[in-house]
Amino acid sequence: MIHRGDCREVLPRLPLGFADLVIADPPYGDTSLEWDSVVPGWLPHVACALKPNGSIWIFGSMRFLAPVFAEMAALGFKYSQDIVWEKQNGTGFHNDRFRRVHEHAVLFYRGAWSAVHHDTQYSMDAQKKVVRRKERPAHCGHIENSTYISEDGGPRMVRSVLQIRNEHGRAVHPTQKPVELLRQLVRYSCPPGGHVLSPFAGSGSDGVAAALEGRQFTGIELKAEYATVAESRYEEALLADLI
Repeated sequence: MIHRGDCREVLPRLPLGFADLVIADPPYGDTSLEWDSVVPGWLPHVACALKPNGSIWIFGSMRFLAPVFAEMAALGFKYSQDIVWEKQNGTGFHNDRFRRVHEHAVLFYRGAWSAVHHDTQYSMDAQKKVVRRKERPAHCGHIENSTYISEDGGPRMVRSVLQIRNEHGRAVHPTQKPVELLRQLVRYSCPPGGHVLSPFAGSGSDGVAAALEGRQFTGIELKAEYATVAESRYEEALLADLI
C-alpha cells in the first residue's frame, strides 16, 4: 500500500517493527534542483519500523553516504556491504570532474548477521574454466581433488558491480531505479512473504519489485502525483504476479 505524506510524519503512525527490509532512495542533496534537498531526521523513524533483525539498503552518492555511516552506527546499525550500480550515461555536474556513471547502495543491519535474512544471488553466466589450487606442503596431507571446474552457463555469485540499464527516456520520476536492480535487493535481503518498506517511494519501482517477488510492500511518497503513479504500478505488478 502507498501512503501519501512525509515519511517522518507517516511512520510514527504505523506499527513498530513491521518491516523486514527497507529500501531507501532519499534525495542526495547533490544539486540545486527543487526536489533534491536532504531530508533530516528520517533514519530514526525507519529504524523504529524495522524488525530487530531487519536490514536497510540506502542508495546515494558518496557525498551523501559519508555522514550516513555515523548516523547508522548511532542507531545501532552495522555496515554489511555495498554494491555499485553502473547506469551507463550517468550525470556530470562540472567539466573538471570524471563523469559519474554509478550510484552506491549500502546495506546496514543490526543484531547478529546470522539472524539477518541474506540469500546469496547467482547468475547463470559462468564461463568454463579450471582453477588449480596451489599444492600444499607434504605434512598437510594429500588432497584428492586438486581442481575446481565450472561449465559455460553455470551459476556464479552475482558481483558487486551491477550493470543494469537505467530508466532514461522511460522514467516517470527523475531518480527512478530499474526494477531488475531492486528485485535483486529484495531477493537477497527480504525473506519470502516478508515486508518491504520504501520511505521515499517515488514512482513505486520498489513496490513493483516487491510484488513481483511475492513480498508485502508499504510505500510512502510526499508528492501526490508520484504517489498515484506508485499505487497504480504496484497494483499492476500484483495482478501480473497472479497471472
